[in-house]
Amino acid sequence: MSAEPVTAEAATSEPFRCATAARRRGDPLVATATPARRWLLVEHPGPWPFNAFASDAIAPDVLAELAAAIRPARSRLLMIRRPGRQVSGADRRWAVLDNDAGHEQVWGTWRDSADLREAAAAVREPLPTTDVPARTTLLVCTHGRHDVCCAIRGRPVAAALAERWPEDTWECSHIGGDRFAANVIVLPGGTTYGNLDAASAVDVVGFHLAGAVVPEYMRGVASAPPYGQAAVVAAHERYGPLPAEAVRFVGGRRTSETGWEADVEVLRDGRATRLVAYVETREQAPAMLTCGAHVETSAKAYAVTRLEQR
Repeated sequence: MSAEPVTAEAATSEPFRCATAARRRGDPLVATATPARRWLLVEHPGPWPFNAFASDAIAPDVLAELAAAIRPARSRLLMIRRPGRQVSGADRRWAVLDNDAGHEQVWGTWRDSADLREAAAAVREPLPTTDVPARTTLLVCTHGRHDVCCAIRGRPVAAALAERWPEDTWECSHIGGDRFAANVIVLPGGTTYGNLDAASAVDVVGFHLAGAVVPEYMRGVASAPPYGQAAVVAAHERYGPLPAEAVRFVGGRRTSETGWEADVEVLRDGRATRLVAYVETREQAPAMLTCGAHVETSAKAYAVTRLEQR
């Protein structure tokens, strides 16, 4: 991934955009996906508030119930809408999805806030296992009120994916990593890609769905902590191309203030290989990490120094 050059003209004439600045700095994508085990998606055509839990379209007591449901379930609430902001019929959709493709997906509809209590109940319960092939859901962050870059870079990507996969593609609210816009999450699995544009997004998602993850654009997987995400990406780089589900974070341990060991399982040709990744962390130079930042802050970078078979 090459950094964008800085010119004198650009430095003086362009408004600050965090995604442009991150590319110029060469900020690493790896290990920046938002961890989550389960996803609660609520169709909300917009405009979305800065905070999804401050929606005027959902009654405060129901929002509180949704918030109380997702926290113990290690879930993430995202507002969604079809690209172009059109409402898909009188009923809006909601869904509860796990990262695990072997779990059932729960989809429902709502017209008023009270209908979303069914969604809160679904979040609290374990999802049954199933042998039915999982439905793909593509989430593209376009939350401009949270960060301008997400709208500027995300909407063209959402439109391009919707043209190719109209039933699977949704715009979504903030998923983290604004400076890596455009960002896409592929469910099930929770594989998160960043630094995409309309053309590369169609290619990357196409390869992903065909069983060949593209590590160059991978931020990580929602099912693993950051150090585990770094290990998963490294395994894809060494052994790929592989399907997303062929590489699995198993567990890990801290070895020092800056070091981790991550256990990863790789499935190839019907055989499982257990790996251990040695991961080091470092603080990056302080920078303005979002378009709305008022002060520079430092992000943490994760790098795999060794990857060995157990």
